[in-house]
Amino acid sequence: MTQGTALVVGASHAGAQVVAGLRQQGWSGRVVLIGDEAVLPYHRPPLSKAYLSGKSGLAELAIRKPHFYAKQEIELLDARVESIERAERRLVMADGDSLSYDKLALCTGGRARLLPVPGADLPGVHYLRTFADVEQIRESAQPGRHAVIVGGGYIGLETAASLLALGLDVTVLEAAERVLMRVTAPEVSAFYERIHREAGVTIRTGALVEAMTGEARVREVQLAGGERLPADLVVIGVGIEPNTELAAAAGLLVDDGVVIDDHARTNDPDIVAAGDCTSHWMTRYGRRIRLESVPNASEQAKAAAATMCGKEKTITALPWFWSDQYDLKLQIAGLSTGYDEILLSGDPTQDRDFTCFYLREQKLIAADCVNRPRDFMRSKQKIAQGLEADRAELLQIAAD
Repeated sequence: MTQGTALVVGASHAGAQVVAGLRQQGWSGRVVLIGDEAVLPYHRPPLSKAYLSGKSGLAELAIRKPHFYAKQEIELLDARVESIERAERRLVMADGDSLSYDKLALCTGGRARLLPVPGADLPGVHYLRTFADVEQIRESAQPGRHAVIVGGGYIGLETAASLLALGLDVTVLEAAERVLMRVTAPEVSAFYERIHREAGVTIRTGALVEAMTGEARVREVQLAGGERLPADLVVIGVGIEPNTELAAAAGLLVDDGVVIDDHARTNDPDIVAAGDCTSHWMTRYGRRIRLESVPNASEQAKAAAATMCGKEKTITALPWFWSDQYDLKLQIAGLSTGYDEILLSGDPTQDRDFTCFYLREQKLIAADCVNRPRDFMRSKQKIAQGLEADRAELLQIAAD
């Protein structure tokens, strides 16, 4: 089918890619992209980096310019979808209006996970997921103020670097025993802790937040044990939760994300899904995985658009990610979960460039490459091959 009405819920990166893919795949009927932010779809990764630090504006974050949607006859609708009526193939909006569809794509993304402690709703306490969130943080981010970041993951560390550049006194609180504990080896965690401390950020690990206090706005963060830290603003970065309520209410399969197959299909033949909201079985890792990354959203969106047009495109790309902090570009190939050995090229205790190779049962499964783009490209190729790793060859990658 390449005619009729295609509706895409979620003006996320995945949503923007699906509508573009529909036209590329030959969909000649109506295409509507439905989002609940009154702006064009935009890139989210720069929010905690260039956008927060003031180096770029919202127009520069746009995934595509306004004329693209006009030229491709893609309608942009600012609305909130209340429910999916699958039997009637219809969406019901929060304002009571409805839209019928022939094919539907769910690209609903995720939302910031809330921190369930007293005072987390005080003015001056922020989450970082949308451009509107960053606008509010910017208003509070005055030089000399105390900023406390709860969460030592990538978002938290990127935000720390940006706020430090704006002249704030920055403290990062991580509940685990090291930053990035869920996604990196101890050597990589130690490297980033060193880099941030050398830059002037205070890193506190094993720090459990018990409450936030203040009268008209947040003034202190209280830790378990009673210690209180001054805070003029707080940014909470403790992960995201997939927006799956719409899908679940419609009877679609949900398992830490909307369940899709290798062609982005849900259990409804007329509905596909893509992006941060999806859960996809990855044979390479032998488990169902929900990935939060732009490359994954793009890959799934291409498959979703093809499926909507009655074509076949399989989701096969290797997961990869990146993080920018200070002058450091971290590029991550693959998923390191379950590694049983690491191999280091370079010295993370001294250098500002190195690669950490992750092996499992003597096969390369992932690589963290700091300021080493060539290592990253070669590692992606090696991981995709799935062959037993030659340690000398891995080290030679970095030496070439």
